[in-house]
Amino acid sequence: MKPVIHIVDDDKSYRTATARLLSAHGLTVEAYESGDHFLARFSACEPGCVLLDLQMPGQSGLQIQRRLCELAPHLPVVFLTGEGDIKASVEAMKAGAKDFLEKTSSTASLMEAIDRALIQYERQRAGHDRLQAQRALVAGLSPREAEVFQLLIRGRLNKQIAYALGISERTVKVHRHQVMEKLAVRSLAEAVSIAANVGLIGKDMASPVG
Repeated sequence: MKPVIHIVDDDKSYRTATARLLSAHGLTVEAYESGDHFLARFSACEPGCVLLDLQMPGQSGLQIQRRLCELAPHLPVVFLTGEGDIKASVEAMKAGAKDFLEKTSSTASLMEAIDRALIQYERQRAGHDRLQAQRALVAGLSPREAEVFQLLIRGRLNKQIAYALGISERTVKVHRHQVMEKLAVRSLAEAVSIAANVGLIGKDMASPVG
């Protein structure tokens, strides 16, 4: 799916000129006269970024940004302003804005900001998809396999797991093999890494294991 650049600005002349400029550079563009108009029409699952005016009638750019953090946390925001408000720029960047440009910025600066935002979107989306896939793999373990997995990632030996669960060491080995197959990993270190990613253990416990 081709990324969409959303331009949200109440200044019709600027909105139209910027849309034409980006379209001329081969980008897919959607333009909106207000933040409310944008929120009513955009799709949270659509790749892209938002060029967001800071000062608008109705909801301000910062208010729209806060809503986007809830609705589409991976969608990057590049703020555009004609006023160069330093306090607002600091607030916007703290809230996750990828860039903060004045409307008088050069075409090159604008295109660079969009490129950075789209690269960041792809990285975040790929990380999110990978995490969802890992969660699905862990959820696919049987109750007994999940118990064995929980003890494995905490460094327990097969005989310790067997004692803790009241089963034979041979049965532990069978479950351990099934866990590794279902998680599509070849080493305990990879299994521990998945456990850390999905929150079963702290990241500090995910150091290389034999």
